[in-house]
Amino acid sequence: MAAQPKKKVIKRKKSSGRKAPVKSFDSKVKQNTFTHYEDFIFSRNQYIYSGIGVLLIILGMFIMNGGHMPDDETWDPNIIYSFSRVTLAPILILGGLILQVVAIFKK
Repeated sequence: MAAQPKKKVIKRKKSSGRKAPVKSFDSKVKQNTFTHYEDFIFSRNQYIYSGIGVLLIILGMFIMNGGHMPDDETWDPNIIYSFSRVTLAPILILGGLILQVVAIFKK
């Protein structure tokens, strides 16, 4: 076997006592889920808009469903084709869907 060359040893000086800076949290800021962790996909306002959009969609579905005939043997087109079922309910549903899209894309 061939003789291996001696390894060079690097000696370190003693540390000067300096340490890495430590981040301190301001005690005035209340720590909660939305302020402490900043890597959420959506902000708090986006969740609120999304919830309102879901409520509008559900309200529109209930309005579109609502109303029944006073008698099983009669058929009243004024109840079936009323303003609330034909116009108001689809507007609420579309408004809720548009609010969902705005909540997703708002940043």
